[in-house]
Amino acid sequence: MIIQKIETWWVRRNKCLFDDKRKGKSAMDWDVLVLKLTTDNGIEGIATALAARSGNVTEAYIMDNIAPVVLGRSPYDREKIWHELWNIDRHLTFFPVYLPGPIDVALWDICAKAAGLPLYQYLGAYREQLPVYASGLFHPTEQEYIDEALYYKSKGIKCYKVHPCGPCEMDMQIHQHLRDAVGDDFQLMSDPVAEYTLDEAIRVGRQLERLNYVWLEEPFRDFELYKYTQLCEALDLPIAATETTRGCHWGVAQVINQKAADIVRADVSWKCGITGTLKIAHLAESFGMNCEIHTTTMNYMDIVNLHVSCAIRNCKWFEYFVPEEDFQFPMKGWLPIDENGIITVPKQPGVGVELDWDLIENNCVSYKKLENN
Repeated sequence: MIIQKIETWWVRRNKCLFDDKRKGKSAMDWDVLVLKLTTDNGIEGIATALAARSGNVTEAYIMDNIAPVVLGRSPYDREKIWHELWNIDRHLTFFPVYLPGPIDVALWDICAKAAGLPLYQYLGAYREQLPVYASGLFHPTEQEYIDEALYYKSKGIKCYKVHPCGPCEMDMQIHQHLRDAVGDDFQLMSDPVAEYTLDEAIRVGRQLERLNYVWLEEPFRDFELYKYTQLCEALDLPIAATETTRGCHWGVAQVINQKAADIVRADVSWKCGITGTLKIAHLAESFGMNCEIHTTTMNYMDIVNLHVSCAIRNCKWFEYFVPEEDFQFPMKGWLPIDENGIITVPKQPGVGVELDWDLIENNCVSYKKLENN
């Protein structure tokens, strides 16, 4: 079995109509690239890629730099292909952080389908379900955070992660008023995506300890390891980091070595696919740490995240980015979350969900195809 064909569809998300409160305007309206690898025996591997910089850039990287490495190769050579792409990246290609993960996902999808197994079982199943936490966007008012948390609590979800928009004094007000609104039996996390000083982060962290939050995430840029080490030493509250750390597991290893996080983060878009995410999760496990999988901002790839999360032990949550309609495109259907806030992994072979190909075709800006000669 070899990769015979690679196809890409650059899809303009903001041409699509979303039935939400923003009258069709997605809060994150960057384009998406759909990727399909087809083998010589007709098995298809599917993934989606961010086109946040530009659809042209994502498409060009895949077709000019990645396709020549993959075409004519066996999808079972995933590890070798993965390392070859790292070498290409080092030799001045400098892939965006969200590439080449999708290629790796498509290769795993092919192999799981060839085995007739859902992806999580092909990886080695540990579980079938996880509790979700609703993870909101930045909001201009405090009341919007409260309303959002209460809405998802009413839907049976038992945890909410707030992204307060700063400064830290305002963030602390939001933290307090959220706890007052949802009560003590509802779990909360905070991810300010901030540039706090060390003193500010310690002050915020101590407040979150008093309010019984689950963790504090990314109060500094991920490369500020000294500040993270000091913060972890100062607080009992777990500190989550490495969401944007470059260098896959090699980068995360430096964070663990410097005791600069209590929880590490990874996902199949920003950490070089399933292969890279598994390396990070297993590295963290060897140090007794959890690897909490981060949203890809695309429901299809978040289903891939779910498969990975169900194939490892050291992950407690599924990040449910809300409002879901902003991130559903171009997957067909909704994420399989029940009334108790539990998500169940698909049981069909491979990734196990479908894309909306009519929507993709109707909103396609550019279609490209390369075949193995």
